[in-house]
Amino acid sequence: MKVGARVPALRLPQSDGSEWRLSDYAGQKVVLYFYPKDMTSGCTLEGQAFRDLDPAFRRAKTAVFGISRDSCASHAKFRAREAFPFELLADEDEKACRLFDVIREKNMYGRKVMGIERSTFLIDASGRLAREWRKVKVKGHAEEVLEEAKHL
Repeated sequence: MKVGARVPALRLPQSDGSEWRLSDYAGQKVVLYFYPKDMTSGCTLEGQAFRDLDPAFRRAKTAVFGISRDSCASHAKFRAREAFPFELLADEDEKACRLFDVIREKNMYGRKVMGIERSTFLIDASGRLAREWRKVKVKGHAEEVLEEAKHL
């Protein structure tokens, strides 16, 4: 995906097992934040930051969704534990991860593994990719995304 390109129709299972469709958000701005793993420290902090800013994202007419390769069951537990007001989307087959090119080689305890590089994408109300953030550092990131959403 390149900035300015139309984002293809996406369908993913959400935490309750029902199907989420990007097309259901036509006319709205959408934030898709990709994170490595449910219930890990960095991913929890990132989700909490988006959670805490949810009212401001709503005022900016922007829907927020988290995406990882974890299962719907794992997402449901994580979402309930952290009281996330937004859905977590399960990308177990890496369809969305490949589309947004977020799978990278990472070093885990001295072993090379393939995993999600923390990345966020802002889609405008016309369905085009407006902005991307790669190699995200959690601190201050949700606030930066919100500011960008307000100005779209």
